[in-house]
Amino acid sequence: MLKRLFLLLFLSVMIAGCTSKEPTPEERFADYVQLWNEQKFADMYKLLSEQAKDSVTKEAFVDRYHKIYQDLEIDKLEVQFEPPEETEKYDAEASFPFAAKMDSVAGPIDFTHTAKLVKETREDSSNWYIDWDTTYIFPELGANDRIRYQNISAERGKILDRRENGLAINGTAMQIGVVPGKLGESSVQQLSDLLEMAEEEINKQLNASWVKPDLFVPLKTVSKNDGSLREELFAIEGVTTMEVGAREYPYGEALSHLVGYIAPVTAEDLERNEGKGYSAGDYIGKRGLEQVFEGQLKGTNGVKISVAKEDGSEKVLAEKPVEHGKDVQLTIDVVLQQRVYDQLNGVAGTAAAIHPLTGETLALVSAPGFDPNAEVLGNSRAMEEDDPLQPYLNRFRLSYVPGSVIKPMTAVIALANDKIELETSFEITEKQWQPDRSWGDYKVTRYTNLIGQVDLEKAMIFSDNIYFARTALEIGKDGFADGLRKFGFEDIDYPYPLEASQIGELANDIALADSGYGQGQVEMNILHLAATYTPFLNNGNMLKPILLMEEEQKQVWAENLISPEEAAALDKMLTKVVTETNGTAHVARMEGVPLAGKTGTAEIKGRQGERGRELGWFVAYNTDLLVSLMIEDVQTGEGSKEAVTRVRNLFSNEGQ
Repeated sequence: MLKRLFLLLFLSVMIAGCTSKEPTPEERFADYVQLWNEQKFADMYKLLSEQAKDSVTKEAFVDRYHKIYQDLEIDKLEVQFEPPEETEKYDAEASFPFAAKMDSVAGPIDFTHTAKLVKETREDSSNWYIDWDTTYIFPELGANDRIRYQNISAERGKILDRRENGLAINGTAMQIGVVPGKLGESSVQQLSDLLEMAEEEINKQLNASWVKPDLFVPLKTVSKNDGSLREELFAIEGVTTMEVGAREYPYGEALSHLVGYIAPVTAEDLERNEGKGYSAGDYIGKRGLEQVFEGQLKGTNGVKISVAKEDGSEKVLAEKPVEHGKDVQLTIDVVLQQRVYDQLNGVAGTAAAIHPLTGETLALVSAPGFDPNAEVLGNSRAMEEDDPLQPYLNRFRLSYVPGSVIKPMTAVIALANDKIELETSFEITEKQWQPDRSWGDYKVTRYTNLIGQVDLEKAMIFSDNIYFARTALEIGKDGFADGLRKFGFEDIDYPYPLEASQIGELANDIALADSGYGQGQVEMNILHLAATYTPFLNNGNMLKPILLMEEEQKQVWAENLISPEEAAALDKMLTKVVTETNGTAHVARMEGVPLAGKTGTAEIKGRQGERGRELGWFVAYNTDLLVSLMIEDVQTGEGSKEAVTRVRNLFSNEGQ
């Protein structure tokens, strides 16, 4: 019995020994490939040969793979190994081809290579191990070579005016620094005052570990155009400068609100623009057209991943070519833009200039402006809360109570709705008017001495509020609101985001009457206002303002607002506003310079009888130029005179 049991046990062991299978090199390498695809680098190291482990420690192996894959943003790694169809018998070595492909920040990388496995005995057990070297990472990577990652910065596109003058360019700035060994005793204090830097901050940079007495230590980058600052800085012993690349705004304040500026990306910017190619140290448009056209101006950085060989040569693994940003060319005439800005010097206001026959925007100004060169260099002075002129407020983007400059629109709407004719007159005998006692104490006030029959022409020349209030009532609430919408109220399509003109509440007849002469709750954007005067030179069609040179000219925004004959008649009336002695814009009359236009004064107040802030308006045009201009807080009683004088200067030959 015992003999039989022993025999059975012996046979079982023999059978098991015969059926046990020694690991094959194919299976061993397949395991390695699976770990590689899963990026389990520590486990991969366990499968390396002794010779491979002698060449690299586990920590170095794991760290190198992690760093390379992280730095190159390796994604979608796929290593493929197809075992031979016919099983071979291997003694001490085996070799297998494999392929690897992956995505990187510079594009796809793929390669083929041959893996070598060796048979080793460890702890009385034989197995196959990968005879790894650096070529398994990339075949071109030798033991003493290194991976080179090059980020090729895209050049930001320029913003140009109609004649290709640079409004925002890739220029230079002045980096102020010091040579510590040459600094005088009082230099740090002087630098602190001039550069607006704390002495502690300067000393911290001077005491950095890398600083040596004869090395240049950068402190702050400032505009190269600040001549007085440069002169004062150079007078300090030990101060020197270095030219560095910087976004530059040659026309400064005059275009600050339109062009805007760029600034370093913040953490919020990176989060908001995730996946759009931004990284720490990049710049992004923060305001104006720099922000509006960021996608076009920015471009895409190029990336090159290569192996820097020990002999100095280079093997490129992947390359994404740089795509420089595209220029943006505007219809703006920078000479006119500067002239308009100069006319608003010292006041708060806004202006738009367009070509009345093409719709091209020639100037778009908000005053006062700010220094965009200081903003881009991070040297902006803190905004003064008590500055009454609010230099950071973009006024051309906003809408304002238009006053009497809306009266030509009221006339157009009434004519189009057959509520008046060109010859329609009202008998007006008093300074104040109301249709009936239902208005209570409220009355419309006029500022003209006309008595008797007042027709449309006289009402336009003398800017009679009562005439246009009565005209608005004739049109009616629905007709007036519909007419304003046809003029583009509540809807403006323009590359720069502008606040649309608003009709406001026409809750009752008082609100309707006031809106007819530009008070009430109606508000207008300065550029839209300019466009509403184009029908008088375009046969009753209102042109759409354009800002980009690539846009089609002479686009019709609203067709047939009035007939060509009525448009011509209103044009003559607006001409008489300037040419007639009693015209409200007679100050703008010039010999040899034909001009038509309309003045306006808008009062912002709480209730009738209370004196409020006044806005002065003037819109003027001829066949070459159309300008709308508004000044805030004009002198009481002066109304639109300040605006008229400034616009006149823009049309004057002497002012060019």
